[in-house]
Amino acid sequence: MNRTIPLILAVALFMENMDSTVIATSLPAIAADIGTSPIALKLALTAYLVSLAIFIPVSGWMADRFGAKNVFRAAIAVFVVGSIACAVSNSLLAFVLSRFLQGMGGAMMTPVGRLVLVRSTPKHGLVAAMSWLTVPALVGPLVGPPVGGFITTYFTWHWIFLINVPIGVIGMLLATRFLPETDVTGAPPLDVPGFILSGLAASGLVFGLSVVSLPALPPSVGVITMVVGLIAGIIYLRHAKVAPHPLLALRLFRNQVFRSAVIGGSIFRIGIGAVPFLLPLMLQIGFGLTPFQSGMITFVSALGAIGMKLVTAWVFRRVGFRRVLILGSLISAGTIGVYGFFTPDTPYPLMLAILLVGGFIRSMFFTGVNALAYAEVTEADTSKATPITAVFQQVSIALGVAVAGGILEICTQFHGGPLVLSDFHTAFYLVAAISATAAMFFVSLASDAGSAVSGHGGRTARPIEATAPAHVTRRTK
Repeated sequence: MNRTIPLILAVALFMENMDSTVIATSLPAIAADIGTSPIALKLALTAYLVSLAIFIPVSGWMADRFGAKNVFRAAIAVFVVGSIACAVSNSLLAFVLSRFLQGMGGAMMTPVGRLVLVRSTPKHGLVAAMSWLTVPALVGPLVGPPVGGFITTYFTWHWIFLINVPIGVIGMLLATRFLPETDVTGAPPLDVPGFILSGLAASGLVFGLSVVSLPALPPSVGVITMVVGLIAGIIYLRHAKVAPHPLLALRLFRNQVFRSAVIGGSIFRIGIGAVPFLLPLMLQIGFGLTPFQSGMITFVSALGAIGMKLVTAWVFRRVGFRRVLILGSLISAGTIGVYGFFTPDTPYPLMLAILLVGGFIRSMFFTGVNALAYAEVTEADTSKATPITAVFQQVSIALGVAVAGGILEICTQFHGGPLVLSDFHTAFYLVAAISATAAMFFVSLASDAGSAVSGHGGRTARPIEATAPAHVTRRTK
């Protein structure tokens, strides 16, 4: 397998994934510099997530209309321009708008980068390729906080964003030189009502969940926007049934393999999305560590994620998707539950070992579930599958943070005091239980499901179009 393509894509995606969390530890310094409060500045975090939710659904259509390689390079350019705008912002409004612009670039960068990889990689090499592309999503949220704290402490917060400029320029040059040319496939007319409805649905849910978990606005605002998002989502479901070319092709969910990968992976991400929020807080509030010290501890999980890349393809080839994903979801959920037993007296070597194993297993799970989503998707449908998987990922991660924040809030209301160590323990137990339920979505899979991708068994991938009614198939070709 040629690792050049996934590594180029991974570098760009690492920039986006790390930047989405890197400012968390730098909010007080940024707020003081631009004359606002850290609580109000959390709107910038929410603006980024909302931008992702709005523009991810249209990423597949953009790739078909203008070419995946062209859109990927343009996405990096937009992200870099947004980074520069963030660095020169001198007010809350300017910073929030700059983060929204960054989100527009990130919304295209991640799903289109994955689309480039899927279209340029034969199915039998997809697991190995995905194993490198999943590193940014696992490593970025873990290294973001300590990197942000280091830059803010020893330089200025502006460099958090300015460092993206040379990385982005190098990424565009490498993409131009090494990424394969992609054909413009003649996309159908843009589903404008679908774009509006899907944008309202996804952004309403993400914004509402973010407001609930990061209370920069009254929680009632979050509840209202979530209701609006749910209503828009229901209307979109009705629209997608009659639209000749729906923006998000929900017919793909008729295939069990695709459905299990997307829904099972999303439920699992609820627990995983909570960990980068809960673990640093527990280490700082419950253990009394500094942000930099807690960041260096959580970084061990990233090392485990990287180490897994060496054996992932071999494991799936020998064991198959079904067993690996069932065991991976249960074991990984178990390691999250074990975090609930951590105390200041826990030996650091033991703590680091558990975090390393957790990162190792989570990396294998995400590689598998991301590759499985494309196992029975034909090349013509990859641009339709990619935005669906990306939207579900964003919503589930936001839901994970909201669930974790809600659990901590309920715990403090229950005992009537500030956060204590036992509150974090309770939160870890509950989010671990949620993640463990993901295993149910893989139990019903055939033992050789996705074998065309994993190389396990001899089952041939069945195109998803074959599962759709004839009139639907004709309209989407």
